[in-house]
Amino acid sequence: MKILIYTTLDQSLQNELWKQLPPESELIFKSNLSEPKLKDAFYSADIVMGNPPPTWFTDAPTSLKFWQIDSAGFNQYQGIKLNFPIANMGDFFAHECAETVIGGILALYRSLNHLIRFQIKKEWKAKQIRSSMESLGDKRILILGSGTIGLAVKKILDGFGSQIKTSAHKNPIADFHSFEDVLKHLPEIDLVINTLPGTAEKYVSQSFLNAMPLGSVYANVGRGNTTDEKALIAALETGKLAGAVLDVTEKEPLPTDSPLWEMENVILTQHTAGGSKNEIKGKVNLFISNFYKFQNKEKIKNLIILKSGY
Repeated sequence: MKILIYTTLDQSLQNELWKQLPPESELIFKSNLSEPKLKDAFYSADIVMGNPPPTWFTDAPTSLKFWQIDSAGFNQYQGIKLNFPIANMGDFFAHECAETVIGGILALYRSLNHLIRFQIKKEWKAKQIRSSMESLGDKRILILGSGTIGLAVKKILDGFGSQIKTSAHKNPIADFHSFEDVLKHLPEIDLVINTLPGTAEKYVSQSFLNAMPLGSVYANVGRGNTTDEKALIAALETGKLAGAVLDVTEKEPLPTDSPLWEMENVILTQHTAGGSKNEIKGKVNLFISNFYKFQNKEKIKNLIILKSGY
């Protein structure tokens, strides 16, 4: 069985795959091939781990029988039609994403963004900064999206005693299910946390931001294209929003001329929210587990419907 590992792995993890997978497996690693040979390997592979370019699926590989995507999101592949099992990382990144975005929000409310700058400059401004600090516990919060990340965010926030509402297109556990319903309640919200998938293009629009109350805060740990970034920057520049925590942006890396870099009320976490020191090893472990489930005709973990985009 020919297995293409498109995920970049160090030698120790490559060795782990050689050790854990059947000895008759033919393992091909992205790091060992040039681009033309890599594409040829893709078209002859039985199984793929990782996220090849969407354009490679223009002519669907006829040999491919199982594909393990190594991310939670997969909206870049939404228009592709394939008729074999496909899995993603499911909730693998959810808790880390929740910790990062809430950490950023806490840093903003507790003025850590300013205190770190003071520390670098060796400036003691304790008296001046205390009056600007706020508490997360007394905030009215709206979480956009009730998927694995949204639910992980809510679980942590419950411990702060915040008033939490959630939205989702279909999930019955959510409080709001339409954009109109969300807009109606936005004036009562202090903090919006966006966990939406990339299919929700510019959901956080200018009309959305206009409906948020003066001095509210926006955080995005979903996808960058879900936010009208130009409108967001304007809302931050005018003081409509008190601040923002952004793990994702419309373009990544964020262009050096973006005003977001220099805004003291913006915390940028550079799409690291799901990261951890064991991230790649976790991807390998899930792939090995799903490989044997596929081989033994057992239920594969985190099966997805590609056309859904999330």
